[in-house]
Amino acid sequence: MIEPYNAVGLIPTFYGIRRRDDIEHNIEHIKSLTKAAFWLSNLDIAVKLLAIPEGALMGFNDEVLDVDHADYARTCCIDIPGPETAEIGKLAKQWNVYIMAQAKARHPDWKDRFFNVGFIVDPDGEVILQHYKISALLPVERSVSPHDVYDWWIEKYGRTLQAFWPVADTKIGRLGIMMAMEGNYPENGRGLAMNGAEVVYRASMPCPFTENDVFEISNRARALENNMYYPEGRHFGIDAGGGQSMIVDYRGQLVGKQRDTNGSTFVSGVINIEALRHHRESAQVTNWMKDVRAELAQIIYEQPIYPKNRYIDKVPGKHADYKREVIDKQVALMQKRGIWKKPAHSPG
Repeated sequence: MIEPYNAVGLIPTFYGIRRRDDIEHNIEHIKSLTKAAFWLSNLDIAVKLLAIPEGALMGFNDEVLDVDHADYARTCCIDIPGPETAEIGKLAKQWNVYIMAQAKARHPDWKDRFFNVGFIVDPDGEVILQHYKISALLPVERSVSPHDVYDWWIEKYGRTLQAFWPVADTKIGRLGIMMAMEGNYPENGRGLAMNGAEVVYRASMPCPFTENDVFEISNRARALENNMYYPEGRHFGIDAGGGQSMIVDYRGQLVGKQRDTNGSTFVSGVINIEALRHHRESAQVTNWMKDVRAELAQIIYEQPIYPKNRYIDKVPGKHADYKREVIDKQVALMQKRGIWKKPAHSPG
């Protein structure tokens, strides 16, 4: 039996890094904030899970400054495992918790490219899961997706749920990761759920999405439709995050929320894995996944939309190039197929 436990999502300030060594400063702040958050949260039910938000280790200079992709990969990105994950591992051992976190990282087989990687560290300090972000904030995020090297990824890792939406079976439940923009695509939540996920960490989204209900709606929808917990932590240096941190349960209800945006803080809430499992077994309606009509769902995706293998033979470019080469063409594709209808003011 898994007893109920607290999950804590940190909301730290951070520094955007210019070199890999700068990450150390952000890690030291995370350690200090964890001590404060755990001292308070452990007064209720023991904390077993810590979520460190996207950007907390490195910031987003690669995106904001539109830097050269290969140069950022060489000078700023980490290796997993590596010295930075070892420091996160020390924190996990100190507090006897699982930690979910994120970093821009290199893959050993792709020296001039970097990926956005969510990872889980267990209480022994070992990295037990790596999730390579599939759906990025495409207008500005130039990290490579497994879909961008799809044929190579399939050959190396296989065409399975675990290859794209990995789940770790642990003492506190089955854990998975779905970062930021990924949560706006229902397929990512469903992929994790179909792979058995029970607790899914959604690394943060920036403003304005957090402030106009997009973030909360998608959080609660993914948790409800897949009957899984959704802990999330946020970040801000300049207040790019907008607060709105939350922990959502398997019925889409908020069990922890932090609306504050004035400096570093945290959110906590109770996770009850046995209640989730009982609901999945006992509900007749709201354990939705048992009723998925898979043959019909496949019809929706028979025609490909976003181009695969985009970065097998080239390194991601600048923001303006991406808009011209991809975004504009994708909009035209949707209109050409008749899926979208052009607005009245469209010059075409």
